[in-house]
Amino acid sequence: MSNQYRPQGFRVLPPVVKNLLIINGVFFLATITLQNAWGIDLVDYLGLHYIASEKFSVFQFITYMFMHGGFSHILFNMFALWMFGNVLENVWGPKRFLTYYIITGIGAAIVHYVVFYFQVSPVLDAIQDFVQNPSNIKVKEFLDSSNFQISSYEMQNHYQTFVRSYNNLIGSNPERALQTAIDYMSIYKTDFLNAPVVIGASGAVFGILLAFGMMFPNSLIYIYFAFPIKAKYFVIIYGAIELFSGFYDTTSNVAHFAHLGGMIFGFFLIKYWKKKV
Repeated sequence: MSNQYRPQGFRVLPPVVKNLLIINGVFFLATITLQNAWGIDLVDYLGLHYIASEKFSVFQFITYMFMHGGFSHILFNMFALWMFGNVLENVWGPKRFLTYYIITGIGAAIVHYVVFYFQVSPVLDAIQDFVQNPSNIKVKEFLDSSNFQISSYEMQNHYQTFVRSYNNLIGSNPERALQTAIDYMSIYKTDFLNAPVVIGASGAVFGILLAFGMMFPNSLIYIYFAFPIKAKYFVIIYGAIELFSGFYDTTSNVAHFAHLGGMIFGFFLIKYWKKKV
């Protein structure tokens, strides 16, 4: 193989990459169509919910990889899938490439939600503490704390309903107001666990990027088709950015640790395959 790799168009399209592109495209169009025509939120059904959520299903570990949140999201992922994936599939063959894609995609989700578990534990502990020892003072303390988070329209609607009811009762009937708060905490916990949903092929794509960097470390990747950089450095830089962002970019909806998870699982899977040879 040449020591340079510059994408020249869709002239090489092996079967797994081709079918992944098609399936992702179909799911993307179906998401838009069902939402606009019938108000069906396909992301809510097929996106990956947290394992403690009532909306979680095991099949979501697969289906989440075919869901995307917007045109730029799917465009970036599918371009990267083709750009690096067609080389890997031609080297590995369809079976190994598909195995790698699925495992890194699942691994990305696992790493993301392992990290998420430690992030949500303080919130769940605070809810449990209130339920066990409820008081109207603790209601205000919880609502004013960083543990109280509104991250969906459903959570916002339930919160507004609760606040109206609670404020109307707190002056005239504190006992009933407290019971209203206890009931709301149960609703809030459910909403809180249902809210996060992971979508996109990014975890698997980052796994593919890692594999390309390991197998063709000195190949040149052209950033914006103009600036060459060796694949091994490109992977290291991207991995470092995702690690940094995972800790410090806490306000965005980007699952940085999922990206890292795809790379981690990809690294160990490639090492395992090399030992078997």
